[in-house]
Amino acid sequence: MADTATLIGRPSIGQPTRRVDGPLKVSGGARYAGEYFADDLLHGYVVSGSIAKGRILSIDTSAAMAIPGVVEVFTHENRPRTAWFDSKYQDQVAPPGSPFRPLYGDGILYSGQPIALVVAESFEAARDAAALVKATYAPEEHITDLDAVKGQSYVPPKKRSGIAPPPEPRGDAEAAFAKAPVKVHETYRVAVEHHNPMEPFATTVVRDAGGKLTIYDKTQGSQNAQAYVTGVFGLNQSDVTVVNAFVGGAFGIGLRPQHQLFLAVMAAQALERSVRVVLTRDQMFTLSYRPETIQTLSLGSAPGGKLDAIMHHAVAGTSHFEDYQEVVVNWAGLLYGCDNVKLSYELAKIDTYTPSDMRAPGATLGVFALESAMDELAYAAGVDPLQLRLTNYADFDQNEDKKFTSKALISCYEQGAERFGWSKRSAEPRSMRDGHELVGWGMATGVWEAKINKTAARASLTETGHLEVSSATSDIGTGTYTVMALTGADAFGLPIEHVTARLGDSSLPTAPVEGGSWAAASTSSAVVDACDKLKQALFKQAQSMPDSPFGNVDFDGVAFRDGRMMLAADEGSSVKLGEIVRSARQHRMEAEGSAAPDSATQKEYVSYTHSAIFVEVKVDEELGVVRVTRIVNAVAAGKILNPKAARSQILGGVVMAMGAALEEETFADHNLGRFMNHNFAEYHVPVNADVQDIDVIFVEEPDDKTSPIGAKGIGEIGIVGTTAAIANAVYHATGKRIRDLPITIDKILA
Repeated sequence: MADTATLIGRPSIGQPTRRVDGPLKVSGGARYAGEYFADDLLHGYVVSGSIAKGRILSIDTSAAMAIPGVVEVFTHENRPRTAWFDSKYQDQVAPPGSPFRPLYGDGILYSGQPIALVVAESFEAARDAAALVKATYAPEEHITDLDAVKGQSYVPPKKRSGIAPPPEPRGDAEAAFAKAPVKVHETYRVAVEHHNPMEPFATTVVRDAGGKLTIYDKTQGSQNAQAYVTGVFGLNQSDVTVVNAFVGGAFGIGLRPQHQLFLAVMAAQALERSVRVVLTRDQMFTLSYRPETIQTLSLGSAPGGKLDAIMHHAVAGTSHFEDYQEVVVNWAGLLYGCDNVKLSYELAKIDTYTPSDMRAPGATLGVFALESAMDELAYAAGVDPLQLRLTNYADFDQNEDKKFTSKALISCYEQGAERFGWSKRSAEPRSMRDGHELVGWGMATGVWEAKINKTAARASLTETGHLEVSSATSDIGTGTYTVMALTGADAFGLPIEHVTARLGDSSLPTAPVEGGSWAAASTSSAVVDACDKLKQALFKQAQSMPDSPFGNVDFDGVAFRDGRMMLAADEGSSVKLGEIVRSARQHRMEAEGSAAPDSATQKEYVSYTHSAIFVEVKVDEELGVVRVTRIVNAVAAGKILNPKAARSQILGGVVMAMGAALEEETFADHNLGRFMNHNFAEYHVPVNADVQDIDVIFVEEPDDKTSPIGAKGIGEIGIVGTTAAIANAVYHATGKRIRDLPITIDKILA
């Protein structure tokens, strides 16, 4: 079985292309972290704690050790020694604080914390023995309820790398709000959500006779996991390879190493055996999550809706041991033009595990509140919600006083409204019906940052003329394999079946974690650079060949097409690429390239993707059941590399937004300090029957500054603003404004 993917067919950049990894996935050939084997493989099963805060007084493992096949039970009492300093446990995206250390001591920091690892010859023996591990505790008073943390206990977050704090106030927002003829001042809440990827967290550590580790881990960054393992366990980088060739969804929870990675490596090192640890679905609910957030929005405007004041304050939950934070409020100072803006953000420390980034972190929360408040302002000012956005359109970023690299949001508004039929909307709430159902139309704006991160890639051409492009980046289901191969094929003019993409391996050229919608633009730009350098090397080698037709031409005078290098002015003068490689007396020629943000551009410009979302809902007046019957999402995201995969990304984001708006909510029993609906039966996500007509429009948006290839990320823009558009449509249908997500039947009928 190969963990690489080869494209079939002859598409190119900008053409709809099937996923290259599709055949492997549907045939079962794609292996995930918990599916690798070794002859000496042991199985680990995590024992979870049952209190939210306190200490372990004693832990009895004797009954577990008596089960046939059990090799060892690790607890805080016999755990092997690992690194002492917090810095060794901090990964690339860790927030400020002290990262959680599994089995480090007798202290309990959150409910479900791992307190033991049972290791056995079989999974069944480990699982059964785990049920026999008994712990006694000294519980302490805990707080897991955000409302129980008083305002005076809120803390300003410490600086988190890569997360912009709220900008300094501009103008005098309080005074402008006080004078404004039209005002909105409301509080909005979003419940805790769990990521719930289909693949649970799993790690298989294969240890060879020399002690070298090949670690198959569910992660969004193989090199991030590698650095964590080498730092914590004091290992050489050359002795640890992390592979994540296929990832069954992550949505941000895989950005940071989770505790099964630590436990599997710990056991493998201590027992000198290969070890696999897989978390249960129940245990997945003890990990990171999108934090509960309370936001207050104050908008003041002139009678026609022109904004005079914006004030946006947010409080989000975090653990006691780390200051997790997101960019929640900054969007309110960016998305619309306003001279008087005050933005603030605080944290409430509670006794849970640290939250983590979840698809469009911060924007999913903050833009929901902002776009809901804008809808309320539209009704208060008596203007159409779309017209209100156009009235307050921002031509530059007032937060940073910079120009946009490109912004085709007006085209998004126009094309989305036309496709949806927005002009036929009846403005009055409860004025549209379809039989016994109330019909509502709502809209909102979406925005997400468009970044590239420093990334390296390699292009290798074999003597048979086959191209391989590789990078340590990850594909978490977003189509990175396909985009990389498309980019290589496009660069060389090769038939697409002659290109192979490799990724998800820490030994490949350096790449950051896959997140933030930067992977496609960053990796493809690096692949283009690597291919350009390889073409230069091939040209130089071809010039040295006997009777070369390229001896007296510059590089600009040649072209690459159909596996050949040729004179641009005389395609009959050509040579096969494989022949050039063979002439160098090599089996392959290769070159490395890279991509990184342009510092000069960053000083003057900022880059964002934008969207306009139009939603139709139908609400059963008697039962309170909401159906999302139609969505049009118009997106401006620069050059679209693969429209087929890009559309799928927007569809996925929209469906996640439907879940956040109407269904997803992790309930906590605050007396126990524990999440209670920790399975798919009780944690509701949208299913096929919930999803009807979703129409995606990609608006043309040339951009020569945001990235070397002109592409912007699209993995997250689909969710941003869509929750607000749904909530706004529910208000239009029912006349009831619900400011707490999710919008469930009980809130509609209340």
